[in-house]
Amino acid sequence: QWLSPPEAIEHFKSQEMRFAPPQFYELCRLCNFSSLQELHKFSSERALEGCERWMPVILTASDGYMQLLPGDELYPEDPDYTGEKRITLSTDKKVEDLMKEGSIFHRIVGKNISDLAVYVNIQAKYKHRNPVMINSNNPDFKSRL
Repeated sequence: QWLSPPEAIEHFKSQEMRFAPPQFYELCRLCNFSSLQELHKFSSERALEGCERWMPVILTASDGYMQLLPGDELYPEDPDYTGEKRITLSTDKKVEDLMKEGSIFHRIVGKNISDLAVYVNIQAKYKHRNPVMINSNNPDFKSRL
């Protein structure tokens, strides 16, 4: 079955489908485009700009977790790109407190397998588009599709 990104997110919110955080992030990024043609035009123009290697770093909080991405203020300066060190950060703080304390975000926040939210307020590199910030438990997200 073919689904638009907002439809797939709706299925995720209703727990009919499951996505890992990276796929949820990419679906949120695809919500920037109102048609396949618009996405194709964007990707064709952006393709020559370059790309960036990412390694999410997990921060475990007392009531959930965050996947920190490059540019986030909590992202380590030297992430483990090889998987040999397996950097995992932890805190006794709650997710809500970490969000209130922070100001520079590029993260996926989760309370459980079906409760994800994307928070990004940094400028995307290489003329990329930031994801539409969506909280899977919030019924009102703004997608252009």
